[in-house]
Amino acid sequence: MPQAATRSDAGLATALRISISRLARRLRVERLGLGGTETVLSDIQLAEYEKVQPPSMTRVIAVLEERHLVQREPHPSDRRQVILTVTAEGRALVNRVRRRREAWLAQRLQELTPEERTILRAAAPILEKLSQS
Repeated sequence: MPQAATRSDAGLATALRISISRLARRLRVERLGLGGTETVLSDIQLAEYEKVQPPSMTRVIAVLEERHLVQREPHPSDRRQVILTVTAEGRALVNRVRRRREAWLAQRLQELTPEERTILRAAAPILEKLSQS
């Protein structure tokens, strides 16, 4: 998008939406890597607050449990509920995926000029603020 188009708030919003969406898609691709168990897990399965129906969640949890990424235990007082705990293997998987994404992004950042990286450092808290609203 031409720089002139980002002078208005609407133009900036469009440019940010496109850029951030592309970056998010690219980071999802990096999550997949070159094989291993990461390739069979979706973002939905790793999401903390994904809005899914109970049958879908049951299937997701069953897959995570089958792969020893979570452990299921009965609730102490309510038999209809279960307590899920992330296993060491599950935590390690999440950490590997995060490191892979961050390594890819760090490598891309090295391709930028020092001035561009300075601008991104200044923009990071603003983008965080936008993502939290």
